[in-house]
Amino acid sequence: MKYSKKERQKLLKQTIEDNPFITDDQLAEKFFVSVQTIRLDRMELSIPELRERIKDVAAHNFENEVKTLPIDEVIGEIIDIDLDERALSIFDVTTDHVFQRNGIARGHHLFAQANSLAVAVIDDDLALTVKSELSFTRPVHAGDRVVAKAVVTGRGDNNRTFVTVSSSVNGTTVFTGEFEMYRTKGKGEQ
Repeated sequence: MKYSKKERQKLLKQTIEDNPFITDDQLAEKFFVSVQTIRLDRMELSIPELRERIKDVAAHNFENEVKTLPIDEVIGEIIDIDLDERALSIFDVTTDHVFQRNGIARGHHLFAQANSLAVAVIDDDLALTVKSELSFTRPVHAGDRVVAKAVVTGRGDNNRTFVTVSSSVNGTTVFTGEFEMYRTKGKGEQ
């Protein structure tokens, strides 16, 4: 369906307000126009590019919430967090993150995103990974956007917290991890 420029820009603005993490490629596909047209529309509407929108959301919402490490040490961009409950981050895989021979992302980048998210979700001044159990289920390539979701699944003895992280690309799971985290405060301590 073709939209007039005015209609498209109105819908574009609403779509980005609803989902600030949508890419120009996804917008171009949604509105049946070129990526360049989307970029021009965004410029006319003074809507920043995706990376700037992500940084703005992350800086506004999470800078003061994450206690365990500085926000710039988190691998990927945190887009949602509820301490000791859940967290969400995105990581854009570039050619710097893949093996040149086959274009597949190096596993330590996916692990780093998941592990730093498991640390960030802990509501404490210090959290360290005690143990992790990982499963890489599908290859990830340059250009993929990895969405990692961390969920705190329980608290144990000896100041332990358990976090499950699931990472996906376009809704398909590519990595899962079970993390046992040490924290300085035990159950009920503040």
